[in-house]
Amino acid sequence: MIAIVDYRAGNLVSVKKAVDHLGFTCAITSDPAVVERAEKVIVPGVGHFAATSALTETGLRAAITSAIARQTPFFGICVGMQWMFESSEEAPGVRGLRVFAGECSHFPPEVKSPHVGWNQLEIKDGSRLLRGLSSGAFVYFTHSYRAPVITETVACCNYGGAFSAAVEREHLFGVQFHPEKSGDVGLGILENFCRL
Repeated sequence: MIAIVDYRAGNLVSVKKAVDHLGFTCAITSDPAVVERAEKVIVPGVGHFAATSALTETGLRAAITSAIARQTPFFGICVGMQWMFESSEEAPGVRGLRVFAGECSHFPPEVKSPHVGWNQLEIKDGSRLLRGLSSGAFVYFTHSYRAPVITETVACCNYGGAFSAAVEREHLFGVQFHPEKSGDVGLGILENFCRL
């Protein structure tokens, strides 16, 4: 079963409908015990980085950390991906999961923020999450903060400079865009994760 983590922030129903459409068994849950037992874990997110503090307060962070330690595939979406980094300028007092190095930062003032709409990916070869996609594929974004480009970046997007659109290391995956709102491209990415 795929656990879609409910921490009161995120497109939970949209993600569940997409995973259901692909034919995989999933459940929206805020129960740490369910998350710990899941075959795969998805953490969606919409809104302020501070919302991720609920993951610590409810015991979900500990359950996710335990699942990751057991090599359970983990997928962070939008704020869920940003939470995988150390921190964000959006909520300086809130600690990220710290599985990727770096801090998320606001877009520079020379571009409109939030960055909303369809934009293209620049994809590196070898990504399991983005298997079957080529550079130039369009996906749907809506965010005001962005993750830095790091060694584990497997796709970039350019808007006020390059930022990480997707990151990947072993069983850890994250995307800044919303695959559940990105048509067939997004469904293909979700299917790649669900089939891991």
